[in-house]
Amino acid sequence: MSNKSDLDLFYRSRHIEKLLKELPPYDHNKWLKKSLKSLAKLVKREKIDRLEWKILSATLKDLEKGFRLFSNYRDTRKITIFGSARTSPNTPEYNLALDFAKKVSEEGFMVLTGAGGGIMEAGNKGAGTDNSFGLNVKLPFEQSANDYIENDHKLINFKYFFTRKLFFLKETDAIALFPGGFGTQDEAFETLTLCQTGRQPPIPLILIDKPGGNYWQNWQKYIVENLLLEGYINPEDKEIYTITDNVETAYEVISQFYRIYHSSLYRKDFFVMRLNTELKDEQIEILNDKFSDILTQGNITKIESTDSQSSGTVDDLPSIGFYFNERKFSRIYQMINVINGFELDAVACHQPYIR
Repeated sequence: MSNKSDLDLFYRSRHIEKLLKELPPYDHNKWLKKSLKSLAKLVKREKIDRLEWKILSATLKDLEKGFRLFSNYRDTRKITIFGSARTSPNTPEYNLALDFAKKVSEEGFMVLTGAGGGIMEAGNKGAGTDNSFGLNVKLPFEQSANDYIENDHKLINFKYFFTRKLFFLKETDAIALFPGGFGTQDEAFETLTLCQTGRQPPIPLILIDKPGGNYWQNWQKYIVENLLLEGYINPEDKEIYTITDNVETAYEVISQFYRIYHSSLYRKDFFVMRLNTELKDEQIEILNDKFSDILTQGNITKIESTDSQSSGTVDDLPSIGFYFNERKFSRIYQMINVINGFELDAVACHQPYIR
């Protein structure tokens, strides 16, 4: 070893290896090892102060609570509802959120809200406690848990907004945004950014307003005039979201999104779409014709299942895959719309989404 620092790192590495060997068999030891090594590197750096350790500790605690809770609900689709905490129960927006939450819960979805008042309360009330999660964050005002999720085991109190947002997006299969203030706008733009850049797997995003309301229409006018026409976004970026003032339409957007499309993932730099039913060869040809502009190499092809042990799991679903230009991720939403519009010889078999 060339110096004391190298010796320290070697010493800590040996202790990490010893610790890992003493643990019971675990499928993900590779990632546990990487996590422990990251912590060891922080210990090695003398400039990490007490406040930074407190931030790290609180972040890990937030993540642990979220991972532990949602691990029991991986086979259930969920919808996140965002909107103002200040919306009064006697407003059309509140009742629309209540009706929407009731509708989707009746269709088998669970609902995630920020656990506060207003639209969040309407979401928990409409879905019912058994079908609700509350992802609360500690604030000096506006953020005590509402009566419909308080004291339930599916209520999590987060320290940080960023860990809370992670679970809103990681655990959801659709997002419904109702009118709100800075927080709602922040959630809208962050969701759009993650969907546009592919950091969020494709999900339906619905902006819901009261009948005849202009909250989201005025928002979209800003988007068009200041972002689209100035060249800051592409025309297809507007297809990431849908604006409506009707509960049935909002649910239909979600239902149609998962008509054939199921979920997606990366295998290294190869993009895989899982489907509820297998596509015909001529339908694959249509996709190659319509979306050849986003392929960086090869074609869109069917993927055969190679795991004989995976029968009945999402990994055994019919799939297609391709290499594509990730700068055009919004075009993936257009492809999903085309796929979901295909005529089928058999009814698609909807499978649970296992993350």
